[in-house]
Amino acid sequence: MANIKAAQVKELRDKTGVGMMDAKKALVETDGDLDAAVDYLREKGVSKAAKKADRIAAEGLANVYAAGNSAAIAEINSETDFVSKNEKFQNLVKGISKAIVENNPATVEEALEVEMNGETVGAVITEATQTIGEKITLRRFARLEKTDNQVFGDYEHMGGRITVLALVEGTDNEEIARNVAMHIAAINPKYITRDEVPQETRDHELSVLSEQAKNEGKPANIVEKMVQGRLSKWLAEISLVDQPYVKDSDKTVGQYLKENGATIKSFIRYEVGEGIEKRSEDFAAEVQSQLAKK
Repeated sequence: MANIKAAQVKELRDKTGVGMMDAKKALVETDGDLDAAVDYLREKGVSKAAKKADRIAAEGLANVYAAGNSAAIAEINSETDFVSKNEKFQNLVKGISKAIVENNPATVEEALEVEMNGETVGAVITEATQTIGEKITLRRFARLEKTDNQVFGDYEHMGGRITVLALVEGTDNEEIARNVAMHIAAINPKYITRDEVPQETRDHELSVLSEQAKNEGKPANIVEKMVQGRLSKWLAEISLVDQPYVKDSDKTVGQYLKENGATIKSFIRYEVGEGIEKRSEDFAAEVQSQLAKK
């Protein structure tokens, strides 16, 4: 058996766009012959997945899996929203989040190497890409660990387009944690409390509000008080415990938790595709398409 070096694996990956394990396997099977390895990948159909490697995958689903004191939230992307309705894709998403809980990887790269159904997650994704016909990627994930006096809450909106994993302390009532997760999904707070808002972020908002007040022509002697009031309102809008509770706007989320002897320790909210920017050629194609319709 040929001694396959990391540089050879990288060269094959750069040439074909396949995953690390697929590249290594191809080189092992062909005794390190790069050209033969390329043919091997084509013969096995892996190159079909590689051809999709430069497409934009900004649709998909996010999912939460919990077992015992561990839970994970993961986002798996596809190219079109249609695929999210595919049962094979839905099972893939659930399987990946479960594999992350069971194997505790630290990074996406590590997650792609953990075992799932007798293969690596990366290999399963490659197979799904070939079968479904769209580029599929594990974009991100996060894990939470809890103690016995804490409880996980999760909520999926629009079938997993928006998914939340929350960690609540002081109760074993999963419904309370789920209600808070539902609120987070709907209102999208940025922080748990206003004390968590970085000073730099506060200062920036204060600067903007001060300029707004000056442009409104308010008297100088009331500008400071007015700006501080607006800053406090803004902090309440972005802080979970200060927000009106979505199921009962007469109380805040903080009050709802306090009534139930609970506090929230952390939360993760994934909205599928957020922050993914399309490449310039995709944007240009969309513009041309719109112009053609006029």
